[in-house]
Amino acid sequence: MAEPATAVPAAAGSGRALAFSKMHGAGNDFVVLDRRCGAVPPSPELCRAMADRHTGVGCDQILTVEDAQRPGALAGYRIWNADGSPAGQCGNGARCVAAWVLRDVRRRGDDEPLRFHLDSPSGRHEVEALGNGGFRIALGVPRFEPAAVPLTGFDAPRERYVIAAGGSILEVGAVSMGNPHAVIEVDDIDSAGLEVIGPRVQGYPGFPDSANVGFVQLLAPNRIRLRVYERGVGETLACGSGACAAVAVLVRRGRLAREAAVELPGGTLQVAWPSDGAPMTMAGPAEFVFEGEWAA
Repeated sequence: MAEPATAVPAAAGSGRALAFSKMHGAGNDFVVLDRRCGAVPPSPELCRAMADRHTGVGCDQILTVEDAQRPGALAGYRIWNADGSPAGQCGNGARCVAAWVLRDVRRRGDDEPLRFHLDSPSGRHEVEALGNGGFRIALGVPRFEPAAVPLTGFDAPRERYVIAAGGSILEVGAVSMGNPHAVIEVDDIDSAGLEVIGPRVQGYPGFPDSANVGFVQLLAPNRIRLRVYERGVGETLACGSGACAAVAVLVRRGRLAREAAVELPGGTLQVAWPSDGAPMTMAGPAEFVFEGEWAA
């Protein structure tokens, strides 16, 4: 894989080229920018331009590598959706940031840690390098309290919520993985009507911050299929936090083992939730695609 272009990250309109890395985790693809030098955050206009698959680089989300928020972390990161809106968490993106940061360590000639921490908008995450481009990320303890999702109109957590969204009466699970998720269990994921139901759930007034909408099909006690319609993006080939959300909801219903394989259109992720009070972990690949410069 080619080394990154040598360029100083710059804000849009500065007249300098903006170095970036194109990466993906199980098909969920990203443009990665280095903000550790103090560059301003990408504007919504820049995010939309870079994310455009016809006239830009093309990606689901923009990731910015940041300085650690507190001592003890190797780096931090932030997430920006394709429409320019900020996001609280991205499991596949976290693995890509981990790979990007370790490559930077390697280029400096320093020893690469096998375990380290990254700071995100939703907290600090332990990372384990698995070799061959794989990483395991601890994404935190799922939160089911309606106020934490957030989901309005309900006072206490339920395994199933019945909502009226855009003319559809739906039964959903709701959980926060640092970002809001609605999970819909279906018999056949291929005929789930994701393109119709996804936007309806996202527009449901009870999800004031919208939601990532996951459609999950149980295949076996330790295996599921999943498609996710993400906030500010649409359907993606994979969603790491969505995989954790789906496992958490089905574990709470007693329908899935605490360690499960999650089959997504872009690949399979391994998710584990050892106990109710333990952080969920998610393991999968992180791949470099190419390096480039954006004419800022």
